[in-house]
Amino acid sequence: MTTIRVLLADDQPLVRTGLRMVIDSTPGIDVIGEAETGAQAVALARELAPDIVVMDIRMPGMDGIEATQMITAESPEARVVVLTTFDSDTHVHASLRAGASGFLVKDMDLDGFLTALRVVAAGDALIAPGVTRRLIAEFAGRPVPAPPAPPAPELAALTAREREVLTLVGRGLSNTELATHLHISPGTAKTHVASLLSKLRARDRVHLVIAAYEAGLVSPSR
Repeated sequence: MTTIRVLLADDQPLVRTGLRMVIDSTPGIDVIGEAETGAQAVALARELAPDIVVMDIRMPGMDGIEATQMITAESPEARVVVLTTFDSDTHVHASLRAGASGFLVKDMDLDGFLTALRVVAAGDALIAPGVTRRLIAEFAGRPVPAPPAPPAPELAALTAREREVLTLVGRGLSNTELATHLHISPGTAKTHVASLLSKLRARDRVHLVIAAYEAGLVSPSR
């Protein structure tokens, strides 16, 4: 079994210590470094090439958003998950746009935290469907849906079915739910999602949700 290598970036020593204790006591997941600033996170990510960077948003100097953007720009395969208090952080959407693959909340249970690391390490999005809807609706900065922008070339290249799938992904449906809703097999649903990821050059499912909102296919009210 391949060990998941994790870099922790948080300016609070107690948070880093707690996360390290949980991770290091779990088979198959190791902490390979700690950073207390965004700049340190960027430097260590470059040096250590972790599988996952757990990134706090609010840090002195370079914040987690800028650090995420730099890390994912330098290493497209890098998987960054944002560490947030959720109800008070207003920059989660910006973090996702910067290339983060999802987010963790600081008060989540330990089993959920470890499961999340395994999910994102496997290349999937970190945000659960039900939370995705709330996250994007709350942080997209659109209390009133804006008129849809002219379709980008990538969006115009989608088939009618792919646009339908993108809309449903934007509403938070899982592959299993897609299959049920569209009366197709789970494998076919997965194939449609994979095609969307490729055509829209999205890093993962989270960014498909963002694309659906920004294209006007989904709004917080529907």
